[in-house]
Amino acid sequence: MSGLAGDLGIAARLARRELRGGVRGFRIFLACLALGVAAIAGIGSLGMAVREGLRADAQKILGGDVAVRLIHREANAEEQAWLRRNATVSEAADLRAMAYTVGRAAGGDTAQRRRTLVELKGVDGLWPLYGSAAVDGAPVSRSRLDALLAARDGVHGALVDPALPVRLGVSIGDRLRIGGQSFEIRGLLTGEPDRGTRLFTLGPRILVSRAGLQATGLVRHGSLIYFHYRLKLPPGADAAAFADRLKAALPKAGWRVRSLGEATPAAQRFLARIALYLTLVGLTALLVGGLGVANGVRAWLDGRVATVATFKCLGASARIVFLTYLIQVLVLALAGIAIGLVAGAILPAALAGLVESVFPVTLRLGLYPAPLAVAALFGLLTALAFSLWSVARAREVPPAMLFRQTVSAVEGRPKPLYIAVTALLVAALAGLALLTAADPVIATIFICGCAGAFLLFRGLAWLVARGAARLSDPARGVRRGPNLRLALANIHRPGAPTASVILSLGLGATVLVAIALIQGNLMDQVRRQMPDRAPAFFFIDILPHQAARFDAAVDGAGGVSRTTRMPMVRARIVKLNGVPAAEAAVHPDARWATRSERGLTYAAAMPEGSRLVAGDWWPADYRGPPQVSFDAELAQGMGLAVGNTITFNVLGREITATIANLRRVQWRTVGMNFTVIFAPGTLESAPHSHIAAVYAEPEAEMRLLAAVNNALPNVSGVRVRDALESAAGILETIGVALRSTATVTLLAGLLVLAGAIAAGHRRRVYDAVVLKVLGATRGRVLRAFLLEYGLLGLVTAAIAAVLGAVVAWAVLTLAMRAPWTLLPGTAIGTALLCLAVMLLFGFVGTWRAMRQKPAALLRNE
Repeated sequence: MSGLAGDLGIAARLARRELRGGVRGFRIFLACLALGVAAIAGIGSLGMAVREGLRADAQKILGGDVAVRLIHREANAEEQAWLRRNATVSEAADLRAMAYTVGRAAGGDTAQRRRTLVELKGVDGLWPLYGSAAVDGAPVSRSRLDALLAARDGVHGALVDPALPVRLGVSIGDRLRIGGQSFEIRGLLTGEPDRGTRLFTLGPRILVSRAGLQATGLVRHGSLIYFHYRLKLPPGADAAAFADRLKAALPKAGWRVRSLGEATPAAQRFLARIALYLTLVGLTALLVGGLGVANGVRAWLDGRVATVATFKCLGASARIVFLTYLIQVLVLALAGIAIGLVAGAILPAALAGLVESVFPVTLRLGLYPAPLAVAALFGLLTALAFSLWSVARAREVPPAMLFRQTVSAVEGRPKPLYIAVTALLVAALAGLALLTAADPVIATIFICGCAGAFLLFRGLAWLVARGAARLSDPARGVRRGPNLRLALANIHRPGAPTASVILSLGLGATVLVAIALIQGNLMDQVRRQMPDRAPAFFFIDILPHQAARFDAAVDGAGGVSRTTRMPMVRARIVKLNGVPAAEAAVHPDARWATRSERGLTYAAAMPEGSRLVAGDWWPADYRGPPQVSFDAELAQGMGLAVGNTITFNVLGREITATIANLRRVQWRTVGMNFTVIFAPGTLESAPHSHIAAVYAEPEAEMRLLAAVNNALPNVSGVRVRDALESAAGILETIGVALRSTATVTLLAGLLVLAGAIAAGHRRRVYDAVVLKVLGATRGRVLRAFLLEYGLLGLVTAAIAAVLGAVVAWAVLTLAMRAPWTLLPGTAIGTALLCLAVMLLFGFVGTWRAMRQKPAALLRNE
């Protein structure tokens, strides 16, 4: 032990002296490590800042300590009495409606001009319980808000989303008509504390009073209206315990109850999934950077061969040599990790404005130790795993190397002990990824994918080298120019950077191609393919007695090719085979269907776009016990089969139905379909409305909307093209985040490429000098080297394009069950980018080698 302590002391002194010479040979090492650590630390810190922001603003986002929501109906007298006995209650209601611009025409008649779908919200005098609304960019008091929304001369006030004036061409002071009531625009609603964290909306918000909402005549029995009751509890009350007590006191109310801990469940799940994917891409960048670490350490130690041999001649043991360079690697690794941690810690502050403009949450900026510690540990394990091999080989440098200046790198494998330690470090990296991942299954797939990709690219590099060797073999009798022969020889010679180049640049380019193709396919679906198949409008809130008038209005509009109309009831799944839905064994991918109310219908015939996969459809004249047709994929996630039972809460009444059949639903048609379809005879008497899908020519769309709204002002039309454009905007935003992170992986690959070129710089100098001595001109040598890098770049780009396409195809067709379309422009663009980058780096490396004077090298040979 004392021997080890003594050797460690000597090694530390030698390492300190060597480090005084600077870190010139470690620039790539530091850059690769810092980049990967910064990506992981930044993503983790940003995720924590968002989560802490959601937690800190939970009361404002939820609108109270506890939030209760009902659909179709208001709370009855018993329910309201219970709520008001135990808490301060603020009531609100929201629905979708059509808003019209109105103006005075000649003779004083009101002339309707422009219209749009809006999300209308009516609030009482206690709203908001927490936080404050913002009007025209400034917070307003509750009394000021009441004054803005109050009726003046029979006209109620309205606060509108800033997007609405742009869409309708109106301004403050103008009037809008919603249903049977006119509203005066009295301000722009720039802040709504309980709006939640939804990224997707079908229309701009209009805020009115409850009295104003009631005056529209849109609050009708069976209409799709959400009634909200926000509760403010006495100081010190436990919100979660109160929510449990409320559910127990009124178990069949059919309402959705959320406490502070459940203020943003959907947002939390969304953020967790996005953070997981971004972290894995960041980890990919770190692993790609690991190749740069390996190349940097190898290049640095190749330049220290004479120093190591000198140590050996002066009596240093192999252990002292090993410890000397391991200490230096650790010191520099800690420096790179520190740089990455600083960059990662400040990333949330740098991106706060961008994130808050896209996602409605205020980031809580701060120093979060947990993600920084995880990133540091990832960085340390990566540095050790990718550098130990080269450091262990350095200990085997013989003293005789001092007496000959050679360009050959230290070859061979280290001792089995160091190989085993390297394997343990790689296993620790995989274990840390599993331990810190929100979804271990995805993390496992990622680990297996990384291992497979490394092996695949390594195998491809071997094949490329073998192919170059066969093509350059003179025995094959094929004449090739000297430039091509030299380029092919450099690709397959011992110590060639072929494997490092294909691994680093290929992996980064593959990730970039895959993400670009996935996003490109989704955008193609949303913007080109879906609009071609989708209806022009979905019309909602058609009351049963209005069905004939609606059909007549559609037929009279002209330009309509097809109409599908079906009844719709909102209900919640409360039991699966008699087991409460919250306690049932449901796969996470299917859990969404049990969290809140879902739309369902009843039908005698099976809708278009469905295919029966189990059971039989009921007769058209069925009259018997409740039966349902259920989505087959969702049934699999819930562990359900034909003959099982599902219990629904429909407007406070529980209905248990037997699964009669399972359907495979083609949701991509964007047509009319439902997850749950009841057989006739169960829901007809329940309060409900109809929803209709209308297919029309583009030039007839506005005429159709006007015809329906003029006949039925309470009916709202959702223009499918607008909804798809909103979805495309969200996809674009997410795609930018994913592409930006993938670019970090590509940047890491470029650093590795630079490291590979630096690692082979001494050999490149030697080759250039020998060729010059043999009479080769500078231009011929330059062309030969550039041809080598051009071939490598072309092969790498082709491999990345193919593998990226395969990954994108697998994700889209297997994981997302979406159609796949090959986008050759993306693949070709990536190939040209890789080729240009390879040629640029090759030119820089070759130019540096060409500047070396032959005499300086030959003098030592």
